[in-house]
Formats: sequence, structure tokens, C-alpha cells
Amino acid sequence: MSFVLGVTGGIASGKSTVVNFFKTEGFPVVDGDIVAREVVEPGSEGLNALEEMFGSEILQKDGSLDRKKLGALIFQNEQKRQVLNKTLDPFIRGEIEKQTVEAKNKSDLVIVDIPLLFEGHYEAMMSAVAVVYVTPEIQLKRLMNRNDLSEKAALARINSQLSLEQKKKRADIVFDNCDSQERTKEQVLDWLKKNKFVS
Repeated sequence: MSFVLGVTGGIASGKSTVVNFFKTEGFPVVDGDIVAREVVEPGSEGLNALEEMFGSEILQKDGSLDRKKLGALIFQNEQKRQVLNKTLDPFIRGEIEKQTVEAKNKSDLVIVDIPLLFEGHYEAMMSAVAVVYVTPEIQLKRLMNRNDLSEKAALARINSQLSLEQKKKRADIVFDNCDSQERTKEQVLDWLKKNKFVS
């Protein structure tokens, strides 16, 4: 029976860094962000569903999704964001489930990387959930630096997600990423050894 570890975090918490440590150790990763892009590729059912919901102005001339236009449409509007999530959820969830089952056939540990894991209620699919945690101060600073944002713009993005403090409370495992990457990697390796996924 394969172990499915859901990995989540907040924007700029270093989730990708942690997922890459697992990848480097050779474990398969199902990436929710990649799946979310794949299900809205030109000609896909997901993109057709979005066009029906938001109109053809969200498409570029070549028929692909205009992410900037869609982003502008939903970013300031909570109701539209919920409509978007509800429209795409069955496509994304179905594909994540399919890829997870395929990966379980190849490995005794599968990493499922989902930014909005708790928000999307994916916990039931997981054997355990790991949260990549940083303090609110570090999160804000890293996001402002990484995306060249003002404090106000960075906070708006952070506050559009469930807070890392709340996610930490609901996690089975917490990888603390406040320190160096080396320190974070040690935590991942310790967990892998403790659970006998690596010797």
C-alpha cells in the first residue's frame, strides 16, 4: 500500500523547495499547478467550461487561455473566484486522482503537491498532509522580494489564502522553512528515514 503525502503551504513559504527535495530523492510528484494548467489547454473540456462561464474574452487569439484577463476578472471578486474554482475543480481533482493512482503503482511514496490542499478539501485523498511553514513576517518579506510587490499587494495575495498558522494546526507534519534550505532538507530526510522510505 503506497503512502500518499500531500504537501501544501502558502505563497512564498518554500513549498516548491521541499517538493524538490523529495523529487531529488527519486519519489514521484503529482503537481497540482501543472495539472491546473493542463486541464485548461486549448481544446480541453476544462477550457470549454471556463469559456461558457466567463465568455470568450478570456481567450487569446490562438484559442488559449488569457491568464492575465482571467486573473484580473477574479482577483478582486470573491464570487467570481469561487465560480472559477467550482468550474475547474472536477477536472483538476479527476486528473490529480488519476496521476496519483498511476504513481502509486511505481513507488511506495507519492508526493502530491497542492497549493490549496485544505481549501480544496483534498485531505481525504492523502495518507498524511505536510505543511511547509514560515512565520507571517518571513512570508511577507519573501513574497515582496520574490515578486517585487508592495507590502499592500503582497498582503492581498497572502490574505486570499488560508493562513499558514491555520494550515499548520491542521497538518500531520510540519516542515519549518524559516531557516536555511539545508536545515529544511534535513527535516525532509529525517522524515523519510523515520518512515523507512530511505535508508
